[in-house]
Order: sequence, then structure tokens, then C-alpha cells
Amino acid sequence: MVQARRTSKADKTGPEASGRPNAADALQKPVRGRVRQALRWVLHAGAALVALLLALILLYAVVPPPTTPYMLSESRRLGGVERSWVGGDQIAPVMLRSVVAAEDANFCLHWGFDMAEIRRAVAQGGTRGASTLSQQLVKNVFLWHGRSWPRKALEAVITPVVELVWTKRRILVVYLNVAEFDEGVFGVEAAAQHHFGVSAADLTAVQAARLAAVLPDPKGRDAARPSRSVRNRAAAIADGAETIRLDGRAACFEPAAAD
Repeated sequence: MVQARRTSKADKTGPEASGRPNAADALQKPVRGRVRQALRWVLHAGAALVALLLALILLYAVVPPPTTPYMLSESRRLGGVERSWVGGDQIAPVMLRSVVAAEDANFCLHWGFDMAEIRRAVAQGGTRGASTLSQQLVKNVFLWHGRSWPRKALEAVITPVVELVWTKRRILVVYLNVAEFDEGVFGVEAAAQHHFGVSAADLTAVQAARLAAVLPDPKGRDAARPSRSVRNRAAAIADGAETIRLDGRAACFEPAAAD
């Protein structure tokens, strides 16, 4: 019996017998603490970004965006940009119809994504050309340029929120005020003055169609001195603008509203 008790005491040696944590536990606790702290920081930062984004969406529903990430980038690169904000009532109605005809003919019929165009683009081997005006607005105002999955994912999340909060007319007016129409020329008012020496309110159907025709490649196309392909594209846009006027696809942005 005495021998058995001695063996039992011998077995109870080490950290467990003394009540002190072993070295591995001592190292793991600070690591776990740092991981939890990092996760809390990430969650707080994410929540702050979401709150900021929602605040900007609400603010820009009534206030002109002062600038955009791309505009800032180009301003630093070029040493300045041309830009002047105008409300919807200061833009020729044919310009509104022209940009819709050029970029998103079903603008009034979708909720931010044109699923028919997306399916057609996927069937042709990609999604290029399937972006709606709403998606392009979100990219221009809130995100960055360039083709990347993170940007597309954010665009997909933000676009329905903008569609829910903003009117279709507001989306179109803001888009026309932040879109690039030539290198360093942003917004339809600056573009009208730059290319034709007129205000956006006085654009003719031909001029509006030519401005819309350069949007996919504003640095490579010239609305004032259009190539044959730009002239042909502009003619098709002019026909499309008249078509959507007649068939009612301009109804969601034609009535005057606060811009």
C-alpha cells in the first residue's frame, strides 16, 4: 500500500500538479487574443464602410457628387480636369434619350441589371457590354475602374440599393455629369462646351448622338471630328433615341424632377 501511494504521487508531477499552465497554453492565449482583436477591427471597419456608403447613397440622391475616384485620379495625372455640374432641366432631352439608346435601351424596364443582356453576353463568351447605366453609375461614382472580381462583386451589391433609393431620372442625370467624354473632360456640360461650343441644354440630336457614341472609348473617339465608325454609330443612336421616345421606353426619365 505504501508503494502504491508513492507511485501515485510520482505520477502527479509536471504543470498539472503545480497548477501552472504549460508553455504551449501560455503562447496560445496571446495569439487567440490578437486574432479576436483583429476580427473585431475588421468587423468594425466593415460596418463603418457600409455606413459611409449608405450615407453617400442617400446624400447623392439629392446633392451633386463633388468628384469621383476616377476623376481624382485623372486630375492628378493631367493636372486638372474640365467639369461643370448641370441639372436635368439643363440637359437637352434628346441627350438623355441618346445615352439610353447608346448604353442601355431597356433602362426603364430593369431594376439595375438587364438579365436578358447578361444571358446573351454569357452565351457569347463573357459579360462585356452587359453593364447597365445603373451599374456604370455605381462604378463611376462609388468604385474604381478596371476589370476585377472584387469591384464587380461590390457593384452587384450597391446597384440594387441605388436603384431602390434614387429615381431613374436621378441615375441618368448623375451619370451624365460624371461620365468622361474626352481625356479630362467630365460631364455633359463640359463635353458640349468642349466639342461643340454650346451648352448641354442646346445640344442638337446629331451632337447628342455623337457624344453618346464616344462613351465606350472617350480617349480614342472624337465627337467633334468623328471617324466614319463614330458617325455610323451616332446615326444608329439617333434612330434609337427616337424609337425609345415613341415606344415609351423613355417614360421613366422624361418627366421633370428634382435633380
